Amino acid sequence: MAPSLFGKVKSKCRKRLQAAPRESSTPSSQTLSPTRPTSQPTPSPPTSTDSDTSSLPSLQERLWNEAYDGLKASEPKLVGTYEKILSAKLHGNDPSSVASEPTDNEIASARGTRCRQMQQLVQEGLDRTQKQASIKRGIDKGLQAVQEVRGIVDKAVHAAPEAAVAWVGVCLGLEILSNPVTEARDNRKGIAYVLSRMEWYWNLASLLLDENKAEQSSKGLRVQLEKHVVQLYEKLLAYQIKSVCLYHRNWAAVIGRDLLKIDDWAGQLSEIKEAEAAVQRDMEQYNTEESKTQFRKLTDTATALEETTKGGLLRDSCRWILDNDEFRRWRDDPQSRLLWIKGDPGKGKTMLLCGIIDELKKEPGNRLSYFFCQATEARLSNATAVLRGLIYLLVVQQPSLILHVREKHDHAGKQLFEDGNAWEALSKVLAAMLDDPILDGAILVVDALDECKTSRDQLLDFIIKPSRIKWIVSSRNWQEIEGKLGRTKQKVRLQLELNQDSISKAVDTYIRYKVEKLTDLKNYDRETSGAVKNHLTSNADGTFLWVALVCQELADTKVVRKRHTLSKLKLFPSGLDPLYERMMEQISDSSDAEICKEILAIASVVYRPTTLEELKVLVESLEEDDYNDLPQIIKACGSFLTLREGVIYFVHQSAKDFLLNKASDQILPSGAVHQHHAIFSRSLAALSQTLQHDICKLNAPGFPIDKVLSPDLEPLSPIRYSCVYWVDHLHDSDSTEVNNILQDNGDVHGFIQKKYLYWLECLGLLRSMSEGVKAVHKLEALKNAEAQQLTKLLRDARRFILSNKRPIEIAPLQAYASALVFSPEHSLIRELYKKEGPDWMALKPRMEADWNACVQTLEGHSHSVTSVVFSADGQRLASGSDDKTVKIWDAATGACVQTLEGHGNWVTSVVFSVDGQRLASGSDDETVKIWDAATGACIQTLEGHSRSVISVTFSAAGQRFASGSYDKTVKIWDAATGACVQTLEGHGHWVRSVVFSADGQRLASGSHDKTVKIWDAATGACMQTLEGHSDWVNSVIFSVDGQRLASGSDDKTVKIWDAATGACVQTLEGHGHSVTSVVFSVDGQRLASGSDDKTVKIWDAAMGTCLQTLNVGRRLNHLSFDPTTNTLLSTEIGLLNLDHPALPPAIDDQSTEIPSRGVRHSGWGISTDGVWIVKDGKEMLWLPPDYRGEKSAVVGSTVAIGYRSGRVLVMKFS
Repeated sequence: MAPSLFGKVKSKCRKRLQAAPRESSTPSSQTLSPTRPTSQPTPSPPTSTDSDTSSLPSLQERLWNEAYDGLKASEPKLVGTYEKILSAKLHGNDPSSVASEPTDNEIASARGTRCRQMQQLVQEGLDRTQKQASIKRGIDKGLQAVQEVRGIVDKAVHAAPEAAVAWVGVCLGLEILSNPVTEARDNRKGIAYVLSRMEWYWNLASLLLDENKAEQSSKGLRVQLEKHVVQLYEKLLAYQIKSVCLYHRNWAAVIGRDLLKIDDWAGQLSEIKEAEAAVQRDMEQYNTEESKTQFRKLTDTATALEETTKGGLLRDSCRWILDNDEFRRWRDDPQSRLLWIKGDPGKGKTMLLCGIIDELKKEPGNRLSYFFCQATEARLSNATAVLRGLIYLLVVQQPSLILHVREKHDHAGKQLFEDGNAWEALSKVLAAMLDDPILDGAILVVDALDECKTSRDQLLDFIIKPSRIKWIVSSRNWQEIEGKLGRTKQKVRLQLELNQDSISKAVDTYIRYKVEKLTDLKNYDRETSGAVKNHLTSNADGTFLWVALVCQELADTKVVRKRHTLSKLKLFPSGLDPLYERMMEQISDSSDAEICKEILAIASVVYRPTTLEELKVLVESLEEDDYNDLPQIIKACGSFLTLREGVIYFVHQSAKDFLLNKASDQILPSGAVHQHHAIFSRSLAALSQTLQHDICKLNAPGFPIDKVLSPDLEPLSPIRYSCVYWVDHLHDSDSTEVNNILQDNGDVHGFIQKKYLYWLECLGLLRSMSEGVKAVHKLEALKNAEAQQLTKLLRDARRFILSNKRPIEIAPLQAYASALVFSPEHSLIRELYKKEGPDWMALKPRMEADWNACVQTLEGHSHSVTSVVFSADGQRLASGSDDKTVKIWDAATGACVQTLEGHGNWVTSVVFSVDGQRLASGSDDETVKIWDAATGACIQTLEGHSRSVISVTFSAAGQRFASGSYDKTVKIWDAATGACVQTLEGHGHWVRSVVFSADGQRLASGSHDKTVKIWDAATGACMQTLEGHSDWVNSVIFSVDGQRLASGSDDKTVKIWDAATGACVQTLEGHGHSVTSVVFSVDGQRLASGSDDKTVKIWDAAMGTCLQTLNVGRRLNHLSFDPTTNTLLSTEIGLLNLDHPALPPAIDDQSTEIPSRGVRHSGWGISTDGVWIVKDGKEMLWLPPDYRGEKSAVVGSTVAIGYRSGRVLVMKFS
């Protein structure tokens, strides 16, 4: 077996193992992971028909036990012998010893008892192999991973102890490989192959989880996949069992000679590989079907919405386009890549595209994909959704294209397609698909670009990129879209207003169709039918939407008699706006005028469409007795609104535009700010009345958000909207009202004091913690300066949510556990809600008195972070890592906005351009990459250095870019073209740091040759060589005014130089080890330095005195001041607040520490990944990153954790 195989298996499967529940309950328990306590009887083991809802551990248990029982039924003598060997080991005997006596078979038939016996055997086997030699002579090179396999076994058996039957044979196999055996080489190779792939075999069960559960259309594939997985497991167990029996062949009294006639090891291994191949084929087909099903949901939704909200489809109304000169030129000219159809609202753009799609579908060989944007539906109004829809339809037609999706998915997981990285990931997937020769000549269609509200510019940029495919897009006549699409030369523009005759004929066809439908519905006579048709034809003005809305009114059940139809018909004026005006008049004259106008007002200002349940909370004039009538009231709102699946939408974007621009005096007589205030007030009242501890009755503090189902969230149905958006509505209210509200002892003050923690729980349940962080930031920014108590409380509330965002996202009830336990003892939120804390903790860790300097910890990189930097506006933070990626973070919320992939080795340095539009990264792969900071796209890859690039920087103007390298040179690049402008040679060793002066005319470089050089950036001439350091120079920086230069060195000093003369102005001494980073504040008054002495020092740059020393507990290589305040310092460990220095860590001298080791938990303990305090395997208390220690000790219900800093944390649980 090649060594690389094991490595691939390990890396692919580790994520799933780590994501598995940390512990399972004992066999007598009802659950395998945190669930609600229940009085229901213990469920029977799941069968193949109900496995859809199984957890991962229960699936692993069932599949492996089915395989074991199946093998025992088919080869009873073999398994019986194996169980006798195991029985001897249960008593501590060595069956391989000749002196050992035969033992009765004591392995139980009942799964529960057998499970406990197998767990004992696994643990003892792991202990034995730990003590034995790792690998002895004669063993293949690829098997030098015995210790790695031990680790996998240890984790897996903790995750699902009930499935220990799978791992006993593995432990015995490790024992064989760890001893100087002389078995047949084929047998040893087979054992090695099976053991190295056990992690892959083990995780096959995860394909059958709820998260991968097949729709009905692929259920048969799922059953087949499960069958083949069990067959594979059975063959694996048989191979392991036969190998174990052969190894213990000297125990002849037990093992019959007929069982030893095993010499076709290669043939048996081939059978295993054939079984693997069968599973692999099923996996590919099943996962392809699953991917199709998921993508299909989005596209089907888009198509259905178009057909129900935009008047239905009539193909005959669209046929004129086929003979249109512009359309034919686009179709027939290979150079015409883009057809842009544009026109005013209601002109039939959507219908026209539907007709084009239908016609193009008829042509054999056409590969066609399409998407309909809709502004009134959040899922269909963003650029990422467009890409998802287009990708889905392409995969449906050409299944081989799924490989482009799976390549990204296998590399980064499904999260890459769901978070802020989704656009980047999907755009790369689609770009790769469009480059595939199989899609030569494909056609992509996107309707209503103007209704793509999120990331429209990114989508337009993607569309106009040169490619081998053709596009059809439609939009309103908007200048910003014209500005983008107008730049491309290979386009055909088709403006509907310039094709009025064709449009009018198409509308006439549509009218005939709609009148025929009305005639059938209302039983019109010929006269009535003719009158309706004539009126519609005379007044439609070439607008399909107008016809659709009028016909919808005529179809009303209240319009019964012929006379009613004709009289109502005369009330409909020509044109969309006059029609909307008439609809408003009807509403004003109705008995429900007040409530209808209030509903229209709410619909016009809310930030997303609301449900009926949410609307009940927001409508002030709605009585509880009227709740059941709300659908009818919505219907009474003219044809402005439509109700679909309980959600209220505008029938068309033009309806909302009319209400806001031309009818606001009727629905918003006091202005939008008044309506925002009303929604805020109603929302706050509803939240105050509804929110409570554990509102969804999860009952377990570690209940993971991933296991919270939609029915569980039913108690939140009326307040979902209010929970997320109440602060936004306050923000958009009248400023005078805001000042009145944000008073000490006011409504908001009371809400934070009494409901804040419940609100955070609710945000966690709704997966909206990032929105919550933004809301608290907004509240703090809005605060009334006179409200001093509220100001202090909001400041504390902000620190609380920033520090505890992650645990609440993972398990919402950690708002009352981890969040309270690990907050400072004087935290106002902690003190207010101390009664909500965990009553199952008898002794809580002693915490700092107040919040320390670290504002927030950003987690996401899988390896060391090597570089961090703020954008100039302070809104974003970039980080480079040894995991070969760059991440861009939202500095306010801590959310990861982009993950930039492309480097082939460690990322050593990252920097934003001054305008924040670009980001540069240097890497150990000897390249520099320039990225678009908004889209994550790689703009340039700069090659030229012959060794690692370790420092990168932009000039202030952003026109040039410099890089320093281990090749002893500095290179200056043209940032626009990527051309190397200058190569600066002169240093005698590695160049560790490069920086431009603010005016861009000079460049400074620090080197391991102990010097700093100042260069003329235009000519490349060396202007100054600054000598004075006695060791390597690690960091250099200009002051903003360019008059001074600072350098940090391995000689433990910081030197400040006169940049003009090269004279040393100050030598700052005080660090106890190498200085790794220096930076001036924006005003030049302060200088920060980081050191290997694990401190950051803040210096008075003029006097050279040390103002502040922050004991950060580690070396910090990259520092930068927040340019907006100079009170925050960006570092690898987060943002340090310079106004509030960090306090020394608390120490509990009564604690003892011992090395932690992997154990199966019974009672209290620490999860195997060190992230959770667990009880009987259930996650109870999430440990913040700073509280995950190196060593731990557990005695009864007391847990102690020790840290490198010397701090020991002691917690006692009841």
